[in-house]
Amino acid sequence: MSKTKATIADVARAAGVSTATAGRVLGGYGYTSDDKKDNVLKAAQALGYRPNALARSLITGKTRTLGVVAGDIQNPFYASVLRGISNVAEANGFGLLITNSDELQSREVHSVELLAQKQVDGLIVTPSDTRRAKHLHNLRNMGVPLVLIDRAVAGLMVDRVATDNIAAAEQAVHHLIAAGHKRIGIVAELVDEERGSVDSFLARAASGEPIETETLYPSWQRLVGYIRAHRIAGIPIDPQLTRRAGSYSAQAAEVVTASLLASEKRPTALFTTDGTMSEGAMRAITHLQFSIPSDLSLVCFDDVDWMSFLRPGITTISQPRLAMGEAAARMLLERIRGETYPPRTVLMPAELVERGSVAAA
Repeated sequence: MSKTKATIADVARAAGVSTATAGRVLGGYGYTSDDKKDNVLKAAQALGYRPNALARSLITGKTRTLGVVAGDIQNPFYASVLRGISNVAEANGFGLLITNSDELQSREVHSVELLAQKQVDGLIVTPSDTRRAKHLHNLRNMGVPLVLIDRAVAGLMVDRVATDNIAAAEQAVHHLIAAGHKRIGIVAELVDEERGSVDSFLARAASGEPIETETLYPSWQRLVGYIRAHRIAGIPIDPQLTRRAGSYSAQAAEVVTASLLASEKRPTALFTTDGTMSEGAMRAITHLQFSIPSDLSLVCFDDVDWMSFLRPGITTISQPRLAMGEAAARMLLERIRGETYPPRTVLMPAELVERGSVAAA
C-alpha cells in the first residue's frame, strides 16, 4: 500500500508548532525563530515532506519560474543561450518555461501573454521588433521584471545583454583586409530599416553621419562594423558587394550569395553575419564549386559546429553565447529579488577564431 503524502499539518504536529508557523518556514516567507525553524525543517525531512509549489505561489505570489521567449530555439545561438539561462536558474532553484517566436511578433506577443498567465516571476525576451513592442512596454509598466537579450527596443529602459556586434564585425573584416583583400562581400539578413534602403544606409555610414546603432537589428550593427573597417583602412565601400537576404532564411542567403559570386566583379573575400547566412552562403559556394580559400576567403559570424568539421576549417567570430544566457538570468534574478539599479546594458566581446578559410589576396 502506498504511503500517504505528508502535509504541512503533519509537519507542524511533529515539530510542535502551529500550521501557520510551519507554512512560513517551508514557504520561505515571514519571520520564525531559529529554534522553531530548525524543528520544522527536521520534521519535514523525517516525514519526507515535499512542498506544494501551487500552494506556495498562492501565498507568496511567486512561482519560482522564469519565462523565456527565444527567436528560434532550433538555432544554435539560442540553444547555447538557453543552456546558460538554465544553468543559473537551476542553481538558484528556479524552473524555466521556454517559448519560441520564430522571429514573428504575433507569436512573440502570444508567448508573452501565455507566460504572464502562467505567472512567471520574470521574463527574458529576444524582441522580434526593435521599435514596435507595445507588449513589452506594457510588461515594464506593470512592474514585471524583464531582461532583453541580443537586441534592444527603442524607449524601453530595461536590462539588456548582447554581443558587441559592431566591434566584432569590424574585427572580422579587418582580418580580411590585413590579408590584402579590398573587395570584400557581405551577406546579411538586413530586415526592415525604417530610414531608407541599404544604399542610403551605406552612404550615411560611410560619410561618418551619426547613426543610432543601439536599436538596430544585429545584422545592421554588423554592417556598421563592416563599414568602419573599410573606413579605417581607407578602402571605399562598393554597394554592389553588400547583399541583403531580407529574412532569417538560409535559402535566401544562398540566392543572394550565388548572385554576388556570379557577378563580373566578384569579391575575393566574403563576410557572413550569422550562422543562418553562413549556411546559405556555403551552399552557394559548394554549388558553384568554389574552393576555400584559394578561390574565396571566408569569415563567418557565429561559430557553428560544422565550421570546425570542414577542411579547411572556417574562420569565425565566436559569440559568448553561454555567458550571455548566464548574465541575462543573473540580472533577471536580481530584479526579481527587488534590486533597483538603473537599467544596465552588458555588451560582451566576441572572439575571432582563426582556422583555414582566409588566404592572402
